[in-house]
Amino acid sequence: MPEPRPSGARFRARVAGGFRALRHRNFRLFFAGQLISLIGTWMQSVAQSWLVYRLTGSSALLGLVGFSSQIPVFLMSPIGGLVVDRRSRKHIIIATQSVSMLLASLLAWVTLNGSVQVWQIFVLSALLGVVNAFDIPARQAFLVDMVGREDLINAIALNSSMFNGARIVGPAIAGLLVAVIGEGWCFFANAISYVAVIGGLLAMRISVHPPIAQRASAWIQILEGFRFVTVTKPIRAILFLLGLVSFAGMPYAVLMPIFADHILHEGVRGLGILMGVSGAGALVAALLLATRRDVTGLGRWVTMATAVFGISLAIFAFTTRIWLAAAFLFIVGFSMMIQMGASNTLIQSMTPDHIRGRVMAVYSMMFMGMAPFGAMFAGFMAERLGAPATIAAGAIVCVAGAAVFGLRLPSLRPAARELIVAQQMVAGTPAEDVS
Repeated sequence: MPEPRPSGARFRARVAGGFRALRHRNFRLFFAGQLISLIGTWMQSVAQSWLVYRLTGSSALLGLVGFSSQIPVFLMSPIGGLVVDRRSRKHIIIATQSVSMLLASLLAWVTLNGSVQVWQIFVLSALLGVVNAFDIPARQAFLVDMVGREDLINAIALNSSMFNGARIVGPAIAGLLVAVIGEGWCFFANAISYVAVIGGLLAMRISVHPPIAQRASAWIQILEGFRFVTVTKPIRAILFLLGLVSFAGMPYAVLMPIFADHILHEGVRGLGILMGVSGAGALVAALLLATRRDVTGLGRWVTMATAVFGISLAIFAFTTRIWLAAAFLFIVGFSMMIQMGASNTLIQSMTPDHIRGRVMAVYSMMFMGMAPFGAMFAGFMAERLGAPATIAAGAIVCVAGAAVFGLRLPSLRPAARELIVAQQMVAGTPAEDVS
């Protein structure tokens, strides 16, 4: 019988295991390029929100800009998912990142030359949403191509940690740049940042996943993805809760300029702090998820995280001190990441490869696609009830959703277990040699 390892050795082994997906050269290239690009993306997101608020002073227009950037994800993700299953995911991502670079360059140009108008921001945001309808399911499905099934759980968690690490750095840089030299240079920096991810993708050596058969019409194949989600009760329940949180809870980010300026009286500097602290909480959560080697207990994590998210968000809504708001936003970011990261992991663990793009398209619809409806609704509600009451109401809805999901969880476990075993998550074959 082998001797048990000391607790310190077990801890070090667990930490090292939290980065095991980085053994794969392709994933290392992806990780480095995306990290740089996402810092630029978050810089643009914060600077754009502040620019709209500076030009209009309207919470309703803040919500409408959020709506315009994300509604295409809801409408076009099914088409994007089908394309992802039919074509090279790597080539799709290169194309989407290239177009995103062009759109950021246009926004930088009209802002720096002083001719920017709100309608231009709406148009460019909507076009970026169309690009994201293809980019999001492609990037999610591409993870298994880079690391295989054996490290998929870890790759999802590290991908989330990368996203949220950028979420800390990007808003902080944006807060400084906007205050000193204006929003346009943030947009320009974002455009340049796409060079890193495109270069990493071009340097990859990866096997092309086998495309789905195209004997059926595109419409039938799109419906196949919806049908799988509809009849698979565990995935359906997870996606419903994810959509509910995206609609009711996520609009807090859209209303953040109002909190930073009118409630906390900290201006754009405060906006950068608040967004960065939320990202820091999410980063810690993603790193915690990265230490897991299996999906056992993730359903309970989803339930508890959603409840904590709603409670902490409700308390944040009525804080008037920057340090107290930051503390609760750290918890908001942490719990939000646990819920969304665990949901992504569970869904991918239960999904067959041949339909992965279309299922992740539905995931995109619920994660990103419901947010614009919530953003628009919250923007108009904030005009009437105020931002604190609007956010608190959404938080209560999230807590109620967590309670319903928790009550249903015992009945969902047997079907989820069968699906996970069927996909042979542990015995997958890597997509490349580990180097």
